[in-house]
Amino acid sequence: MKPQRAWQKMLSGRRLDLLDPTPVDIEIEDIAHGLAFVARWNGQTVGDYAYSVAEHSLLVEQLFSRLNPGSPAKWKLAALLHDAPEYVIGDMISPVKAAVGPGYDELDKRLTAAIHIRFGLPTTIPAQIKKQIKKADRVSAWMEATQIAGFTTQEADKFFGRPIADVTEGLDIVLRPPLEARRDYVMRHNDLLEDIG
Repeated sequence: MKPQRAWQKMLSGRRLDLLDPTPVDIEIEDIAHGLAFVARWNGQTVGDYAYSVAEHSLLVEQLFSRLNPGSPAKWKLAALLHDAPEYVIGDMISPVKAAVGPGYDELDKRLTAAIHIRFGLPTTIPAQIKKQIKKADRVSAWMEATQIAGFTTQEADKFFGRPIADVTEGLDIVLRPPLEARRDYVMRHNDLLEDIG
């Protein structure tokens, strides 16, 4: 029997082996493009555009920076890239991840490690930094739930925990065309790489 194809061709021309991803086959433009077209919340959001993982990632990086003032640019980059593997494996809501089982988690870990190496981050983010990124991710989820995903504040508080008001002050969920989110994701990535030096 012919073996199953386990790679995906990217718009950059790269072929990413999903079972054995290598950093050399990872390009930020491919990540940004994929994430800009992947809908959060399985697309169950209000508005004329889906709320993309790229947009979510930009928000998480902003929240991480607010929660951790003075944090080095490399950890801000880790926050921006926290969902980067979803450019090829898609965004699954937590209940679906649980149903799929450990195979999803292993694939996610392999892709994350390759992405981190590609952009000069450690393959495994220190536990304290990972915890702070997760905290920013939960704040983002609360904002998304209450602003665009139809949750009441009480429901969002129960599932995600209510954030401190000043962390989210002045931040609103933005629904816009995917190409704008793609552009801003690449620009933010490039700015952070420049800050890392």
